[in-house]
Amino acid sequence: TIIPDRIETGTFMVAAAITGGELLLKDTVPQHSEALIVKLRELGVEVEEKGSSILVRGNGEHRSVDISTSPYPGFPTDMQAQFMALLTTAQGSAVVTENVFENRFMHVAEMKRMGADIKVKGKSAFVKGVKELSGAPLMATDLRASASLILAALAANGESTISRVYHLDRGYERIEEKLLRVGANIERLK
Repeated sequence: TIIPDRIETGTFMVAAAITGGELLLKDTVPQHSEALIVKLRELGVEVEEKGSSILVRGNGEHRSVDISTSPYPGFPTDMQAQFMALLTTAQGSAVVTENVFENRFMHVAEMKRMGADIKVKGKSAFVKGVKELSGAPLMATDLRASASLILAALAANGESTISRVYHLDRGYERIEEKLLRVGANIERLK
């Protein structure tokens, strides 16, 4: 059996948190997502591990927490953009430090188009939570930026259109269909 993708698992955990929803993620390995689970709990998200499943309940009231990426078992660099989307509407300020890849903040400019308050200095991004994000026309620059913009759009007021989502297909199989099945208002256009 091939192990489940911890980044896809993490993306859906953040989707539940950012929308204030509830998702039961089955056939995963919670231990592989422990660094993310710890940070979600610090934010105020309810996360319950049940065997090979993870139950995530977002409550819409999140407090900011700092994150610093590092190799496994640390906080995954491939979850940094998605987690930053969640931080954009959290109460307070947070520092996101990227220690694994240079130039990993390409999604910041697009999130700012939605009203996010983010400043980048060197390998750190300073995120101050805003009351709400607004839908906007957006452009994805890479795989994880694509996922983060989808998550931000799910939480935003209004409609967003994200261009260049072909990046998504390298890391997610039919993400729009999966999100649609759990209540997202999402459509992939040709």
